[in-house]
Amino acid sequence: MRDETAEQPAPLRSGLTTGSCATATCLSAARLLLAGSSADAVQIVLPKGKQVQMRLEFCRLTDDGAEAGTIKDAGDDPDVTHGALLYSRVRLSSEPGVRFHAGRGVGTVTRPGLVLAVGEPAINPVPRKMITDHLTLLACEHGYSGGFEVTVNVKDGEALALKTMNPRLGILGGLSILGTSGIVRPFSCAAYIASIHQGIDVAKTNGYLHIAACTGNASEDTMRRVYDLPEIALIEMGDFVGAVLKHLRKVPVDKLSLCGGFGKISKLAAGHMDLHSRHSSIDLPQLALWAAAIGADAQLQQGIREANTSQQALAMASAAGIALGDEVCRHALEFARSVVPAQVQVEVFAIDRQGGIVGHAGAFQ
Repeated sequence: MRDETAEQPAPLRSGLTTGSCATATCLSAARLLLAGSSADAVQIVLPKGKQVQMRLEFCRLTDDGAEAGTIKDAGDDPDVTHGALLYSRVRLSSEPGVRFHAGRGVGTVTRPGLVLAVGEPAINPVPRKMITDHLTLLACEHGYSGGFEVTVNVKDGEALALKTMNPRLGILGGLSILGTSGIVRPFSCAAYIASIHQGIDVAKTNGYLHIAACTGNASEDTMRRVYDLPEIALIEMGDFVGAVLKHLRKVPVDKLSLCGGFGKISKLAAGHMDLHSRHSSIDLPQLALWAAAIGADAQLQQGIREANTSQQALAMASAAGIALGDEVCRHALEFARSVVPAQVQVEVFAIDRQGGIVGHAGAFQ
């Protein structure tokens, strides 16, 4: 468990990706084989040219090669791999080039639709290039004309992967080795958004043209109940509805069902793409105006404006026979349709905390 954060605010600390960790450990193990030297730290070059020093936990010879390990430091980003031991094993090969293998705790691709082919270890293209570039340069420095067999491992990666979307994406057996810049930006949420995009890609590639994007477990359960959709067609978008809507411009499907709690759907109705409380808030005066548009009297409008929560506002409207949930979904639907391509059929569901549908816009099909 991480230490408690300081009481005084301070700049958030960046970290390094699993791709950077894999590069550092591969380079260290290969250097031990070719130069016979090891150290407590290693310097690597990130994709944009920045040089970083990374501490090693070990660097040692094995029966058929060498291995090196480092502890993943995600900085202040809430990353499931923070503090994990990532280690790589390298063997020399007479065949030139670098070949990648999934070791313990690293997943294997089992479904089409990802950037990697089925059967490939889940080591993404940028980390592969980083590793290949560093090993190629090392080989040149030492006049080595052979190749490298690289096996990347993450201690307890199988268990950590269950906290990610990897199983749903068809990446089985462990984590993905990720990174595009080599640096983890704290709270950038880039990895989460990338997993949303991957989820849509995998669903479409596997022939699922009706997807349901859900804010959480309750909304997923509702979509299973309404449509009996398989897990591959359920996209866990969290607060990032914008990541779904914008990606459908590139990868359109036939039908999108959006489902979330009433409060979050009311934020979407107000035109927000990020539904997290850090970036958007529930607009009770706007709820009152929408209620007025469908017949709410002045007293109910005032009650909605003074409500403590969106759920209280919804309850007051429902008690007065005002279908505020449907009206909010209608506005959310209009906004969503303004973002996605015209050929994508869209519908919106709002649910209560128990998963009951309290609003809907768009036809059931």
